[in-house]
Amino acid sequence: MRRSNSKKCLFFLVSLLIISQSVLAFKKRMKEKAPCKRFVVYYHDILFGGDDVANATSAAIDKATKLGDFQFGLLVVFDDPVTKDKNLRSPPVARAQGFYFYNDKKEYSAWFAYTMVFNSSEYKGTLNIMGADLMPEKTRDLSVVGGTGDFFMARGIATFETDALEGIKYFRLKMDIKLYECY
Repeated sequence: MRRSNSKKCLFFLVSLLIISQSVLAFKKRMKEKAPCKRFVVYYHDILFGGDDVANATSAAIDKATKLGDFQFGLLVVFDDPVTKDKNLRSPPVARAQGFYFYNDKKEYSAWFAYTMVFNSSEYKGTLNIMGADLMPEKTRDLSVVGGTGDFFMARGIATFETDALEGIKYFRLKMDIKLYECY
């Protein structure tokens, strides 16, 4: 009887050791690696209101539906300046060109797809970014799904944080861009 209990105990200890080693090995593989390239820029969007042609950087292409109070269905195309600092009048380091649409009936939320076109002394090329902007959250992560030039085949995360908001007319996003695949 005593011998069978000790065999069971030994089997349990060996099994526990194997499982703990597997968990530790998995944890090591899942450890977050440092980005190969990281920078912060500011995205400025000024929605066309009918009388501000010179200042507008985006335009609503389709009207919002009457489903909810959160602009559901509104489609906006944009060619927005991207600067190194919060100042809209700073020289742009890139242009963000693409679209977003409001896609939630119960709260503000949008889905973005755009290309950041860089043509500055620091960077040349493009970064392609897409994903859900869950606006009620303090920070939101969108996927960097590719690029060209200095960002050839880049992969990573663009973390959005709303930095300024003036209704639907103007907003500024702080974008913390972290690239984990750089070639």
